[in-house]
Amino acid sequence: MKSPLKLAALALVGTAVLASPAFAALKEGTQAPDFTAPAYLAGKAFTFNLADALKKGPVVVYFFPAAHTAGCNLEAHLFSQAIDQFKAMHATVIGVTAGNTDQLADFSKETEHCSGKFPVAADANAKIAREYDALLPMRPGWSDRTSYVIAPSGKITHVYSDLKPNKHVQETLDAVKALEK
Repeated sequence: MKSPLKLAALALVGTAVLASPAFAALKEGTQAPDFTAPAYLAGKAFTFNLADALKKGPVVVYFFPAAHTAGCNLEAHLFSQAIDQFKAMHATVIGVTAGNTDQLADFSKETEHCSGKFPVAADANAKIAREYDALLPMRPGWSDRTSYVIAPSGKITHVYSDLKPNKHVQETLDAVKALEK
């Protein structure tokens, strides 16, 4: 039987790991893995292709754990509120998830989430998340909350990884603005 002191120490370490921000392995300057994925915009299905989107300008690829979960709902809503600022800089925003992919059509159109303003893509078996090293450690079949800004050249120019959704929009917006300079 384990001592209460050892159990308390393990619990403390586990809490610290889960509470600290995650760190994506893909670094700035790395070539972003190309991908194509089934996606939804305002409830309508289409195929998202990263290479095609990069021809129009920078792309914000933000991974989120699952549609219709508290943090992901907030993050999608924050991106929908800021989408006009991204569009003014010719940036495309795409949310990508491996969790609750059967709910993405509704999630993409609901006003409290994406509001039909940007697409969300289904990442079957977390294949894209794995390529971007954006897997959720406590649930490996789901995406972590990691945001990438990718320049039209295909190079990653900014990475932000934190389970808290509050700063992802501002982080990526600032990084897209920096590309214009």
